[in-house]
Amino acid sequence: MKDKFLTILLNPKYIFGVYLIIAVVTALSKFSRGYQAINNYMIFKNVFFNTIDEKNLYLQYPERYFDMNHYGVFFSLLIAPFALMPDWLGISLWNIANTAVFLYAIHKLPFSDPKKAIFALLCLQEYITAAISLQFNIALVGLLMLSATYIYERKEVKSASAIVVGIFVKLYGIVGLSQFFFIKNKMKFILSGVVIAILCLIIPMAYSTPQFVIQSYADWSHSLISKNNDNQVLGNMQDISLMGFVRRILGDASISNLTFLAFGVPLFALPYIRIKQYKHYAFQLMILASTLLFLVLFSSGSESPTYIIAVAGVMIWFTLQKEKTPFILALLIFVIILTCFSPSDLFPKFIKKNYIIKYSLKAVPCIIVWLRVIYELLTKDFDKDYTLN
Repeated sequence: MKDKFLTILLNPKYIFGVYLIIAVVTALSKFSRGYQAINNYMIFKNVFFNTIDEKNLYLQYPERYFDMNHYGVFFSLLIAPFALMPDWLGISLWNIANTAVFLYAIHKLPFSDPKKAIFALLCLQEYITAAISLQFNIALVGLLMLSATYIYERKEVKSASAIVVGIFVKLYGIVGLSQFFFIKNKMKFILSGVVIAILCLIIPMAYSTPQFVIQSYADWSHSLISKNNDNQVLGNMQDISLMGFVRRILGDASISNLTFLAFGVPLFALPYIRIKQYKHYAFQLMILASTLLFLVLFSSGSESPTYIIAVAGVMIWFTLQKEKTPFILALLIFVIILTCFSPSDLFPKFIKKNYIIKYSLKAVPCIIVWLRVIYELLTKDFDKDYTLN
């Protein structure tokens, strides 16, 4: 019985199956609670219809949904098949599609099947948090992971596609360029990226107009600037980041993002001086882990469902460790308890409200892991100290 359980637990096919079941269950559960519960999906869906009608994508439409859209006009193409379906079916397939991208990215990682299964299992709680919110972040982290694995496989066109799609949907995809120095055929990557970017730009014009699409990108830039300013508020559900943690501990929401980026970007870039390590896939994957963590920790737009991106970075770091020392295991447990389970009923409401949310404590374990990742990138021999299988 024990052996059978371990066989199931260490088989990624079974764990992936659990993910797909959860994708459907969470979607239908949200749908059953009414349209207010699926507000995120209603925003996404209406990006398509507003594009068709050539209505400003970045205004509020309280008759359709509350809050505002912050995705690019190209997103209308991705959401179109789901938007045209009945909502119960569109929501379910939307969650499945996002989940499938993430699972395929895990499948493409150069780890053994048992490690892939454990990787997926350790990400499961954070995945549920994102799936309940019907978030695109699930697919986004998959695209970022795929962009890195495709670079190692010398599939430059596929890598560029993953990055460009991420950029045109949410801008976050631009961090996929952190793998640029590892590309063998840089010209092929650049040219294919330019072609794909042009296609992403002009395709929405086929069902709207060129004028509307160009204006939408101008409106998008204004909305993102405005959103960044709105996020920098003490105690809200945004800015769950390294920046938010410091701002809230100090009680000063006016500290500029640039103050943090002034030390964060150089620290993130410092490992690139180790050119001799570039050839090791483990080094490239550790850069990916750093990238996924950096993206969340240095964004004022980070919220709880965004942490599927950071936690995937943590799991890449953990899986690469040849020796799971007590310190490494302690960091993993810290991430699972405080980052992954802090939004759950494991923590009483008064603790979540008065401490975890108030001080952005969900970010703290990931901050420590990111600093550890940077330390390892700067000091370790990736030919000897890490393992892929």
